[in-house]
Amino acid sequence: MMYTLMIVGMALITAFIKAAIFMLGERAAFPVWLKEALAFVPVTVLTAIIVPMVLAPHGQGIELSWRNPQLIAACAAVLVCAATRRQLLTIMVGLLVFFAWQFGVLGR
Repeated sequence: MMYTLMIVGMALITAFIKAAIFMLGERAAFPVWLKEALAFVPVTVLTAIIVPMVLAPHGQGIELSWRNPQLIAACAAVLVCAATRRQLLTIMVGLLVFFAWQFGVLGR
């Protein structure tokens, strides 16, 4: 129940902020430093979501082993992204490695 209230609260705050900025339009002028800082928000939020899921997929401590398919797939995806800079290929390789590791190597 607590998580539900927290998510609903975050959604309301986000909707309020976006609606206020949309309604103010050009009248809302942000300093350059704030605009630059806000450019990093999506990357930061995505990192905060993905890293715990990769390093501790079961929520019971960090799992840095070959038996963690999320970690293996993330490492493969990082390598493909660094080599090719192609998003769709990175996603496809990450998913392929994850499922191959999950069902092939680990046999789950």
